[in-house]
Amino acid sequence: MTARHWNIDTAHSGIHFTVRHMVFSRVRGSFGRWRGVVDWSPEEPAGAKVSVRIDAASVDTREPKRDEHLRSADFLDVERHPDIAFDSTEVVKLAGERYRVIGDLTIAGTARRVELDAEYLGRGVDPWGNQRIGFHARATIRRVDFGLTWNQVLETGGVLVGDAIEIAIDVQAIAAQAVEKVA
Repeated sequence: MTARHWNIDTAHSGIHFTVRHMVFSRVRGSFGRWRGVVDWSPEEPAGAKVSVRIDAASVDTREPKRDEHLRSADFLDVERHPDIAFDSTEVVKLAGERYRVIGDLTIAGTARRVELDAEYLGRGVDPWGNQRIGFHARATIRRVDFGLTWNQVLETGGVLVGDAIEIAIDVQAIAAQAVEKVA
C-alpha cells in the first residue's frame, strides 16, 4: 500500500537558489530552516499537494553582510514577512516521471503563481523500515515580480543583482505514519 501523506525530511533535502551578480558571475544560496508536507501517490498524481514554509531569515549565501542585506527591507523584509510560502494548486503529469507542480509562491508578502518542473525520483525503505520518496524540482522566477526591486547600476551599465532567480529543490520525504513511530 502506498502512503499518501509525507513529511519532508529537511535533513536530507534542500532549497537552493542562484542569481547573476555583476552581470558576469553567479551567486548561490540556500535556506537553512524550513518545513513541508507532500500528499502524494504515484498512482494518483493529479491529487498531489505540496505545502512548504521557509524561514526567510535562514537565507545563507556564505557571506554574512550580503545575507544581512537580503534579510532587510530591500529584499526579503524578514521583520514584516518572516516566512516564504509555497502551496500547490495543481499537479500535471508530463512524460515518464516528470510533473508540473503549479502553485502560489509568497515572498515578502507578494504572492505569484509559479510552475515547478518536477521529477519523481522514486521510493524506498530506509534501514529503520520507514518508507521514503524523493523528488527534484526546478523553476526560474523574476524577483521584481515579488517586489524585490533593489539594485545598483554598475559603471559598465549593467546592474549588480540579476532579475532571474533559478531555484533548485531536492526533497526526501518520509511517510507520516513512520514519523510518528520514530519520534
